[in-house]
Amino acid sequence: MEPILEIRNLGKNFGAVEILKDINVSAEPGGFLVLVGPSGCGKSTLLNCIAGLEPISGGTIHIGGRDVTHVSPKDRNIAMVFQSYALYPTMSVAGNITFGMKVRGVDKAVRARKLQEVARQLQIEQLLDRRPSQLSGGQRQRVAMGRALVRDPQLFLFDEPLSNLDAKLRVEMRLEIKKLHSDLGATMVYVTHDQIEAMTLATRIVVLKDGVVQQVGSPAEIYNRPTNLFVADFMGSPAMNLIPARASRHGNGTRIEIERAGGPPIVLIDGRIDGLPGDVVVGLRPEDIAEAGFRAGDGVQEAECLIDMVEPAGADTFVVSLIGGKQVTARLHAETEARPGSTLALAFDLGKVSYFAPDTGERLN
Repeated sequence: MEPILEIRNLGKNFGAVEILKDINVSAEPGGFLVLVGPSGCGKSTLLNCIAGLEPISGGTIHIGGRDVTHVSPKDRNIAMVFQSYALYPTMSVAGNITFGMKVRGVDKAVRARKLQEVARQLQIEQLLDRRPSQLSGGQRQRVAMGRALVRDPQLFLFDEPLSNLDAKLRVEMRLEIKKLHSDLGATMVYVTHDQIEAMTLATRIVVLKDGVVQQVGSPAEIYNRPTNLFVADFMGSPAMNLIPARASRHGNGTRIEIERAGGPPIVLIDGRIDGLPGDVVVGLRPEDIAEAGFRAGDGVQEAECLIDMVEPAGADTFVVSLIGGKQVTARLHAETEARPGSTLALAFDLGKVSYFAPDTGERLN
């Protein structure tokens, strides 16, 4: 199946500064591609390049099989939803939604029909006569999405559309965008710095850092098999524990030794992997460190750990222990007896561990 969006070897410079470096990304028909990364990583610039709002310095952009690298934004068959909503303050909601169609000379009856369709879809029928100043943030966001929907484009582009909303409304609108994607079967490219947004919305995630693609994959691939220390640390909340350790051969497996304050090192034996170098970084998600007795399996090994902090979080309780010179977080059940200053046997699931090279940050397993 031919991708709706294909970006090949894209580069973008501002003067002598290289903002985007050799970007190769594609989006399948009906896919939800999320560009994620910290502030200043180039994700919004990349979205603007796709939209044609920024000229590129090298490479090509294809939309629907057509080379649009030098095509103006209005002829790219895209619709964009901005962070600021970009609504016309003097126009009604109906006027904002239909303005683009009116400019393009779309028949009045078609405009009216499309307006009613998207108003019903977004549940804003009762708002059509209001001005943007009379709307809440969530309602303005719906109007901005309605304006994009009536265009019926090949590609929807979203630039941090939820960042101006409060936490509860963000969750509601996130679900709405996910449902919209499912209902429309549309292809969407979405920019966010919020990795939970990325994980919940995407069919594919592109992780960017300093204008370079770090990893492209499904949410499960990015979460379970991060390609380097940056992706491991950035994706997931709480973040993956990254613990310095010393590895040595142990029969056909590997002996992992982790220093800890005020006691002998923690020793874990991983029978799945051999030949690791001396110094490694052990990556384990908080949910892969449990209270002893609550996790079973071949790769599960236990160690006594001194608990520094306990953070109740409703259904879970997070406990923090100083291991390998790092604050290591374990996700325990709500009824745990763990208390700060006490010792607790924790079970480490080595079936889920990621190993990284401390110098290059690259994944080793």
